[in-house]
Amino acid sequence: MRGIRRRLSGDRGAATAEYAVATMAAVGFAGLLVVILRGDEVRGILTELVRNALSVG
Repeated sequence: MRGIRRRLSGDRGAATAEYAVATMAAVGFAGLLVVILRGDEVRGILTELVRNALSVG
């Protein structure tokens, strides 16, 4: 019984689970960013921004 209680009360593996959750959140955010950046309006805004930056000099 003590062995089971010790196994259930420990936080072994918690850091790995936290890394997994953070990685999944980052992947979700990256996917959302890709969807947004594929839009024509956003692409036009970014293209214009780069053109302006290159023509300043």
